[in-house]
Amino acid sequence: MLHLSYSKRILRFNFPARTSRGALTEHYAYYLRLTDTTQPGRQGVGEAAPLAGLSPDYSPGTEAQIAAFCQQFNQQQHAALSPDAAAALVPAELPALRFALETAALDWQQGGRRLLYDSAFSQGEAGISINGLVWMGDAEFMREQIQKKLAEGYSCLKLKIGGIDFATELRLLTEIRAVAGPEQLTLRVDANGAFALAEAPQKLEQLARFDLHSIEQPIRAGQWEAMAAVCRTSPVPVALDEELIGVTEAGQAEALLDHIRPAYIILKPTLLGGLAASRHWIDLAQARGIGWWLTSALESNVGLNAISQFAARFATTDFPQGLGTGQLYTNNIESPLTIRRGQLHYEQNRAWGDLE
Repeated sequence: MLHLSYSKRILRFNFPARTSRGALTEHYAYYLRLTDTTQPGRQGVGEAAPLAGLSPDYSPGTEAQIAAFCQQFNQQQHAALSPDAAAALVPAELPALRFALETAALDWQQGGRRLLYDSAFSQGEAGISINGLVWMGDAEFMREQIQKKLAEGYSCLKLKIGGIDFATELRLLTEIRAVAGPEQLTLRVDANGAFALAEAPQKLEQLARFDLHSIEQPIRAGQWEAMAAVCRTSPVPVALDEELIGVTEAGQAEALLDHIRPAYIILKPTLLGGLAASRHWIDLAQARGIGWWLTSALESNVGLNAISQFAARFATTDFPQGLGTGQLYTNNIESPLTIRRGQLHYEQNRAWGDLE
């Protein structure tokens, strides 16, 4: 019979990760492990790392909830478990846990090697283009990040905005465009819902002169009518991010996309309930001519690897994905994942480190 257990890791940031909800200095990751005494050495691993203030399943009782789920799972005595069946065992209201069990089952199904899909990426033959993420902070902090990312050869940068005064953010964008025009560098910005509805049109007009690829979540989520109006009139293509979180009822995703009609949607499996849930969003978006890309959500290298393997299977790998956040931690798990010249690679000659 399959046995489910978990371990916990406190991930520590290289610097406080400044977000619209404050500064983070550490982040908790819980690793689910599927094992079977009849197959020693084989282990399927998945990561649940709900984000404070954002994940529906983040709470002080998260660890107790995971422990109780493992106990319940083991009492049910599963002889086998497909990824779809694994996802169905976890309520939609617990997306990080669902992602963890689904990917642990997928890893188990593929032999417990953390190679979830067979692709040129997993074979070490091709990389995935990613955007270089520039975190919010004071102007000098952001300027240092921008210069570093440009020196590292990224062809796409994503700036978190809304954390300092808008005039300073415009100056930073001006500095970037003075160095690299739109033909050399793709620019994305993420407002995390920071714009007030009344000021959004003016700010979007000012941003448009920088030839931006897109802006994520310009206004606060949950305002479908207002967001639809923003999408219709914005000179910068709008991508939905937080808007998708918690949308789990039958037909709700279709209604959201049909009403708002964004240019893009951003898919974070930890927040949306896993890979199958993300694939459902992809199918809906493609049927409507809406673009999409995948983004990690501060997972360790275990979760990042699962999302990357999925991206290599289903995304266009030369379209920049948001998969570089594993570098933020001082104590991330050693893995075959490396970044070179703005691409994420899986180097098969590098071993995975211990989860403890």
